[in-house]
Amino acid sequence: NHGSNMGDDTIYSGTVAAATEGFLLGIPAFAISLTSKRGAHYQTAAQVALDLVLRHQSQPFAAPMLLNVNVPDIPYAELKGIEITRLGRRHKAEGMVKAENPRGETVYWIGAAGAAQDAGPGTDFYATASGAVSLTPLQIDLTAYTQTDLVKDWLAR
Repeated sequence: NHGSNMGDDTIYSGTVAAATEGFLLGIPAFAISLTSKRGAHYQTAAQVALDLVLRHQSQPFAAPMLLNVNVPDIPYAELKGIEITRLGRRHKAEGMVKAENPRGETVYWIGAAGAAQDAGPGTDFYATASGAVSLTPLQIDLTAYTQTDLVKDWLAR
């Protein structure tokens, strides 16, 4: 995939969704993204993908995993390793952009993604900005367990 899938973006990423489908079918899955849309170093992402697949073939997981992999858009030789990360957070996206298409119809474009908000050490944003591959194990359950009692209380009022 060209363009990163980090932080909140993973929720609506087609790349992560495709890997999730494989995971749900019991297949170990890697969602691999190059962190730049200009895509100067797809070969780097391809080599990282191959490295991970070969490692999995020689040392398979005990159970299928869903791994989100973000590769800096730099030459493979310049990578600073692989870091196991957590998802960072972004500020909200910029506002909608109203435009006109070639047929004269009004269209709305989703604004640009917000800047990284939680990008400290241990996050996917930090790893890739430091030149390392970010590898984030993902899970399917999005339930906010810490909020279930709050919602029960809210409904009981």
